[in-house]
Amino acid sequence: MSPFLLTRTLPEDATGAALRADVLRGLTATPKTLPPKWFYDARGSELFERITGLPEYYPTRAECEILADRSAEIAAATGARTLVELGSGSSEKTRHLLDALDGLHTYVPVDVSGSALTLAGQALVAERPGLHVHALIADFTAALALPATPGPRLVAFLGGTIGNLLPDERAAFLTSVRALLSPGDALLLGTDLVKDEKVLVRAYDDAAGVTAAFNKNVLSVVNRELGADFHADAFDHVALWHAGREWIEMRLRSRTAQTVKVPALDLAVDFAAGEELRTEVSAKFRREGVRAELAAAGLDLAGWWTDGADRFALSLSTAH
Repeated sequence: MSPFLLTRTLPEDATGAALRADVLRGLTATPKTLPPKWFYDARGSELFERITGLPEYYPTRAECEILADRSAEIAAATGARTLVELGSGSSEKTRHLLDALDGLHTYVPVDVSGSALTLAGQALVAERPGLHVHALIADFTAALALPATPGPRLVAFLGGTIGNLLPDERAAFLTSVRALLSPGDALLLGTDLVKDEKVLVRAYDDAAGVTAAFNKNVLSVVNRELGADFHADAFDHVALWHAGREWIEMRLRSRTAQTVKVPALDLAVDFAAGEELRTEVSAKFRREGVRAELAAAGLDLAGWWTDGADRFALSLSTAH
């Protein structure tokens, strides 16, 4: 087996078809929505990298702190020979786990971006002789089939990305992950924690306006891919805390009454002045809530680590 292997399980046209379906469904819904996964074209990914370094945006630093401090404990608890990372991106944070897992044989990064997987995977096999990287171009929110690799396996879903899923979507996702696990396998899950509203809102509405540009980038994606005529300057970035649901919502608020055309969908979308388009939900969690959601999916909470300020948590769970 070559030390680097790239497998596509996502059909070539799947991304375009998914975008068309999401935009049609979201822009004809009440209220209007667009899924956050469409932020991440090349420019959106670059903007998000900038966000992770902003003083207001703590989650990336907090999670990296936990990984730096606790990866040896996680490695000892799992003894994983295969590490599977869902939504791996650049695989940067994962290096703490790769360093700690002494018996690691195979790393399986899963992402929709083949270019990101190739870049990260080839760099890792060059740095780590003996490590096999089997990258999967796949949508981790859909049914996923993992390659045959040595167990036990540790499936990692980092970054608090699970918070972008609505409760029923989270339940379906965790159930699908449980189905991937054999006895002895484990799930490592990153979750942002409930905290002061001002801290949360600042993390999604920074003073430099980088998150605002990131939020509006979804309009550029729809314009480019579907021929739409959104004008970013006609919308304001909004971030607010929904206390009842314990999540942050990012929205784009129409400054005026306007009509946006989406030729690829033969669609004209009317916006009233002040009408909002929801682009992201980012749920925040409490330990007992995480435990309950894992249990409902057939997973037992076996480990819980937070950063020094209790802003973010990594949980380890096993199948029951």
